[in-house]
Amino acid sequence: MSPEYYLILAAALFCIGAVGVLVRRNSIVVFMCVELMLNAGNLTLVTFARTTGTIDGQVMAFFVMAVAAAEVVVGLAIIMSIYRSRRSASVDDANLLKA
Repeated sequence: MSPEYYLILAAALFCIGAVGVLVRRNSIVVFMCVELMLNAGNLTLVTFARTTGTIDGQVMAFFVMAVAAAEVVVGLAIIMSIYRSRRSASVDDANLLKA
């Protein structure tokens, strides 16, 4: 398969994630869409690493996955604290925690 197919798939995944972040109000869905965008970036990095024959893109994708794992822990903790205080996982409720 040519790399163009992988890049088109990555662009489609990134667009789906971006639309999900902009349109949805549920924080769990927004969080999953951000993860989808990160995975699209990883697919692009690995595709370019495979095309050039180097391992640099794969190493960068590994570090992006490590950072995404840390983001999941912190993000879910924030979402759970919002849900416990407001009984809703809406993005609009996060604005009320400024006190």
